[in-house]
Amino acid sequence: MSEILVIGATGNVGRHVVVQLLTAGVAVRALARDPESAELPPGVEVVGGDLSRPDTLERALTGTDTVFLIWPFLTTEGAPAVLETIARHARRIVYLSSSGVNDDGGRQTDPINQLHADMEGLIEESGLEWTVLRSNTIASNARGWAEQIRATDVVRGPDIAATAVIHERDVAAVAAHALTDEGHAGTRHVLTGPQVMSRDAQVHTIGEAIGRRTRFEKVPLEIAREQMLADGRPPALIEALLASADTRPESNLVTSTVEEITGAPARTFRSWAEEHAALFR
Repeated sequence: MSEILVIGATGNVGRHVVVQLLTAGVAVRALARDPESAELPPGVEVVGGDLSRPDTLERALTGTDTVFLIWPFLTTEGAPAVLETIARHARRIVYLSSSGVNDDGGRQTDPINQLHADMEGLIEESGLEWTVLRSNTIASNARGWAEQIRATDVVRGPDIAATAVIHERDVAAVAAHALTDEGHAGTRHVLTGPQVMSRDAQVHTIGEAIGRRTRFEKVPLEIAREQMLADGRPPALIEALLASADTRPESNLVTSTVEEITGAPARTFRSWAEEHAALFR
């Protein structure tokens, strides 16, 4: 097998994909806009490139036949050109999508799910052999609460429908299998954690992990918007996040896909909170 290219290797999930592949003895190449600051483990070849400039991807793709893709933008603008570039070199792609994507047709419930639905469509049309990982809410999103918890033990923000939060290492473990094993082509794997949890339950669980009483306080969307703007977040991202909080339906979906593919049960959010307790103290 030639080197597997991980696009999104410096993010919370991508880093674990790199580690999982290295542990399995697979040759790994990582795309990074700034290779010098990537801080990836020894053994991975880090190559410079930028998804917003498809012409910069050629070097990273040369000699690669399998690609893991995390799309970091809020629209599919530029995605056709990127996929065309990938398809000139690779035969296989694994894409990290969202479990909120609805196959019933029509528009999705929020912009983030719409983005993923659109990306899935483009990937299907690309001519590449594809696998889609539809992940539920990823536990590492809770890192964004760390400053509030350290300062006040209270997380204030917009609420969102409860979901079966999944540990990023479980997403990465499934990705590693999809990238290296046969039998995943043309498949959409829906990945969840073992328990549906509200934001309040997640914050409470973090509190138990650090030995303090923590709570979640829901704030109106307008106040949340003002706070996010004051924090310097991009307006387009703010609107996408708030639309998701406002419109995403409740889901009681819990799948056994992680265990079926990896042989190990999905990790709990409690285990994630205990692993990362120092971040919140």
